[in-house]
Amino acid sequence: MVGDEIAMGPGKADLLDNIAKTGSIAAAGRAMGMSYKRAWDLVEQMNRSFTEKLVETSKGGAGRGGAVVTAFGEEVVRQYRSAVLTATRAADEEAQKLLVRTKSD
Repeated sequence: MVGDEIAMGPGKADLLDNIAKTGSIAAAGRAMGMSYKRAWDLVEQMNRSFTEKLVETSKGGAGRGGAVVTAFGEEVVRQYRSAVLTATRAADEEAQKLLVRTKSD
């Protein structure tokens, strides 16, 4: 969290992956079933939340504009996915400890 905004989450990480694939905020949003405005708002939130931009955009009209995920953005996604994996593994380990204490049928 940065203020009232969530800096990174699963949907934002997926949006960044889709921007990297398509080179477009609009196309990335469409691929995820969201409006261009929603995708743009999420990109703006992420860019405000971190010390460097995660997405760089270029203006240019039809067929000439675009978006790229910065190297910093790629690193943020990598770190986020690593943190999720670490947390999931830890939760699974704790759940297994509980299972050995449950009654079997």
